[in-house]
Amino acid sequence: MPSLSDYGPIVGTQTLEELRLLAGQLQGKMIQHVNSTAVGGGVAEILHRLIPLFKEIGVESCWEVIKGGERFFWATKKFHNALHGSPEEITPEVFDVYLQGAGEYLKEMPLKGDILFIHDPQPIVLVEKKKETGRKWIWRCHIDVSNPHPEVWNFLRRYIDQYDASVFSSPAFSQPLPIRQFMVAPSIDPLSEKNREIPEETITEVLRKYEIPRDLPIVTQISRFDRLKDPVGVIKAFRMVQKTSRCRLVLGGGTATDDPESNQVLEEVRQEADKDPLIHVLLIPSGSDLEINALQRASAVVLQKSLKEGFGLTVTEALWKAKPVVASAAGGIPLQVAHKYSGLLCHSIEGAAYALKQLLHNPGYAKRLGENGREHVRQNFLLTRHLREYLLLFLSLEHTEDLIRL
Repeated sequence: MPSLSDYGPIVGTQTLEELRLLAGQLQGKMIQHVNSTAVGGGVAEILHRLIPLFKEIGVESCWEVIKGGERFFWATKKFHNALHGSPEEITPEVFDVYLQGAGEYLKEMPLKGDILFIHDPQPIVLVEKKKETGRKWIWRCHIDVSNPHPEVWNFLRRYIDQYDASVFSSPAFSQPLPIRQFMVAPSIDPLSEKNREIPEETITEVLRKYEIPRDLPIVTQISRFDRLKDPVGVIKAFRMVQKTSRCRLVLGGGTATDDPESNQVLEEVRQEADKDPLIHVLLIPSGSDLEINALQRASAVVLQKSLKEGFGLTVTEALWKAKPVVASAAGGIPLQVAHKYSGLLCHSIEGAAYALKQLLHNPGYAKRLGENGREHVRQNFLLTRHLREYLLLFLSLEHTEDLIRL
């Protein structure tokens, strides 16, 4: 793992000194994170990178993952889709299954933090222990809940309202709440295996491993196999592009322990690809960060055609590599992609196909968009900025009583 000083050449030594100064105000405090999976998805990825840096600057941190069976994660996946505003049948059984699973982790989860940082709806019920712990509680929502299923949102509100604060990735993602709200965008680690600079030989080796020739421009979408990422729509857009612009499509991603639908979606994608030799559907195991890095760097264009999106860290990753991006104007993607400046936004399959053709036909324009995107990420979406904002959040909770007295 990189040390904090390794980020100096990218963000400047003044930024690092500020982080150490803020951390000094939190000496002796323990931050405990809780989420639903240790691998798969952006939440786990960010925690893997942030927690060692917290410890290095003297802020003791730990991370717990709730346990849940297939039925529990079936219910939370329905919650996830419904909170995004997707049509979803929510029956009394869904709530019953959820509460039964929550009852199990309530009994088992050790709570030892001075600040409990609970991520997303799966472990939200832990706040029921707030009175007995007497500690500060934060609910971190990584989902765009600007248009949630009313019944699911009202159910979760009975828990959300008990927290001391909530955190959203964008002001547009939130709902009116009686507790304090903070905006903290996600981030990437520029020194991780997924994002660091790699030699051309490594890129060539990865393409050889996955049997992807470099005879044609490569268009890539890297995402968990999830219907909300619209991988089938990506294939349809690719086939429209193929009529005028020959290229290859790489659809790479994995599954997650808290998403029971992902294997089914992967099979749907393979059926849609129909053994087309120009479409490469890759099931990439967890931890294959170097492979993902290489695939993105080998691409002429990176695509993210999400129907709904929390933030879209795969977009951030591609922009950091100065790759031109075509992405849906969904969730947090427009925070990263300024249309025609740091990428191209689309609203449909046809729009995605049109944007892809623009970039494939105009490499100079594509290069300029990629360069603008990299600088935008450097200024706004790197791990050190994320670390700073979390430190400020923790300090604001620790000193609330002082502010009230003043």
